[in-house]
Amino acid sequence: MQIITPGDKKFESLVNRGGQGKARLQKKVAHILEKVREEGDPALLRFTSKFDKVVMTRKDLRVTEAEISGAYQDIKPEIVNTLKEIINNINKFYTNQVPRSWSMKHESGIELGEKFAPIEKVGVYVPSGTVPLVSSVYMTVLPAKIAGVKKIVMASPPNKYKSIDPHILVVANLLKVDEIYKVGGAQAIAALAFGTKTVPKVDKIVGPGNEYVTEAKRQVFGYCDIDMLAGPSEVLIIANHHANIEYLKKDLQSQAEHHKGLSILVTPSKKVFNALCDDSDINGYIIKVKNLDEAAEVSNKIAPEHLQLMVKSPKRLLRKITNAGAVLLGQYTPVAIGDYIAGPSHVLPTGGTARYSSGLNLRSFIKSSHIISYSRKALSSSASWVRELTELEKLEKHWESVKERCE
Repeated sequence: MQIITPGDKKFESLVNRGGQGKARLQKKVAHILEKVREEGDPALLRFTSKFDKVVMTRKDLRVTEAEISGAYQDIKPEIVNTLKEIINNINKFYTNQVPRSWSMKHESGIELGEKFAPIEKVGVYVPSGTVPLVSSVYMTVLPAKIAGVKKIVMASPPNKYKSIDPHILVVANLLKVDEIYKVGGAQAIAALAFGTKTVPKVDKIVGPGNEYVTEAKRQVFGYCDIDMLAGPSEVLIIANHHANIEYLKKDLQSQAEHHKGLSILVTPSKKVFNALCDDSDINGYIIKVKNLDEAAEVSNKIAPEHLQLMVKSPKRLLRKITNAGAVLLGQYTPVAIGDYIAGPSHVLPTGGTARYSSGLNLRSFIKSSHIISYSRKALSSSASWVRELTELEKLEKHWESVKERCE
């Protein structure tokens, strides 16, 4: 492990790891987006042939009912039961997040409130490289479903057989995804953002992906909403002498399974530091601090995606944590539990963005409208305040719209 010290250049580089996009990548992605926006399906098929090495027609783009039925024959029956149990866990968690519209009345004739409504159409991107990321399906679709999203459209790259992994199709079917398309990369994001003759335009795009997908999401923001710009997976572990060294090793090593995964250990314990600082099997960083208070400060500056608190009283330390995508408490809560089965989505802010953003949740699929109602009496009693501000901002017509009602 690489040893770094709070405040040195390596530490500051770690804190500011988000960085800027690469100019060549931005240009390539912009070209893909422009062509799909201008040409629609022909561009989509051309890029699929170029990048995925799969030649398809327009009819091949959408997954059929027959393909979904066939997918059930290609997986082990017991995996379906496992998925149903996990779905039940996630349902329980997100049901508690459902916001309710509210209003409050004043005696003066003023009524204020907030109305919540689900986003109408959401696009879910599911990566599928060497292995199917099945968990990304239920971690993105379920909160959208519980929020009440009317239409969910999924996109995932096709394999050489012009299909999508059967596990992904089965999970999508169990969750009643409305439409599934065999398209990946930046071209999939373009299709969802702009729409084509085959792929419908959506209001928001969610789900992780490679650097092309992430850059495409950044560039289409404004045409539609996005969840976040997710980078490589991260874990920061705060551990003291109570932590099990073998558990720490396995948890730090697990991030190496992710492409460019980042592992950081912060500890005030000489025992833990000495046991792991020279471990060449762990590709990551180790930071020695004075105490757990300083450990919390360091963690808040780094703002990790996953934060594990492997100390005797994790809930006490949790009070000092302000910046983290997900916090996992105690010796028996590794990142894998949060990634797969606990309930909360594993789509979390990375690159230090946990300083100002949250993980994907039910509220990610809800929008709110402010509700305002004034009686004539209430308007008249407040008119002088409006007059002062419209004079200050030189917006006379604004004042006249109030004055007309008061006379």
